[in-house]
Amino acid sequence: MQQIINFIIKNSTRLLFLLLLATSLTLTIQSHSYHRSQMVNSANAVTGTVYEEVNEVQTYFSLRDENDKLAKENAYLRKLLFNKKDSTSTLPKDSVKGYDKLEVIQSKVINNSYNKTENYLTINSGAIKGLRPDMGVVSSEGIVGVVEKISPRYATVISVLNIKSKINAKVKRTNHFGSLIWKAKNAGYVQLVEIPRLASVKKGDTIVTGGRSTIFPENIPVGIIDRIYTDTETNYYTLDVRLFTDMTNLNHVYVIKNKEAAEINQLEAETVKKNE
Repeated sequence: MQQIINFIIKNSTRLLFLLLLATSLTLTIQSHSYHRSQMVNSANAVTGTVYEEVNEVQTYFSLRDENDKLAKENAYLRKLLFNKKDSTSTLPKDSVKGYDKLEVIQSKVINNSYNKTENYLTINSGAIKGLRPDMGVVSSEGIVGVVEKISPRYATVISVLNIKSKINAKVKRTNHFGSLIWKAKNAGYVQLVEIPRLASVKKGDTIVTGGRSTIFPENIPVGIIDRIYTDTETNYYTLDVRLFTDMTNLNHVYVIKNKEAAEINQLEAETVKKNE
């Protein structure tokens, strides 16, 4: 207490000056509307700046939640889009109320390779969410790969950048089908092979999934033709296709579950077995 008293006595002149200055400013602001308005404006400016900075910080920390919400909304919208576009369903949607052949499961990439000859992804969805092997995986831009193995909470995906990958695809404009493979040359390109030379394909044509399997529905985007090569020993073209999906930068992906896949696969397997 004695130290406080000593401080006040020692600085009495300065403290008196500050007191008088504060009093004069208060009286000036209260008695003049102009000064009062300037003071309010200054206070509002400072308060607004503080609120803006606080809002920026809150927005930054809420980005993850917002991204997750958007991913879930995208999954729902893709489900509607895939079911609307799919033309291979043997069961009309109006024959069973609320029936959808395709289900879309939102997931997130937790590991991804793209610089090997056999590349894989790991996603944070598994058997608990209904994943099974041989389900197609897409991004917001186009195809990504096919589910290979699953655990209760995770799954591995054969990337389209894998020399073992083989996906049915077609030229959208001409409807000519081929097999989509990867020759391990460039992470931004895949190859569409077995396109007949009578097909009038050209650079810039869009490549989409063919829908001739239970893995991907028809017309999922793949990429565009960048180069066309002629195989002199066969009657086929090999097309270099620039992928729509950036396989080196994947985050949220969507797994496509075909509810009729088991029935179709079983029927086909029984047919093959009978004719062996």
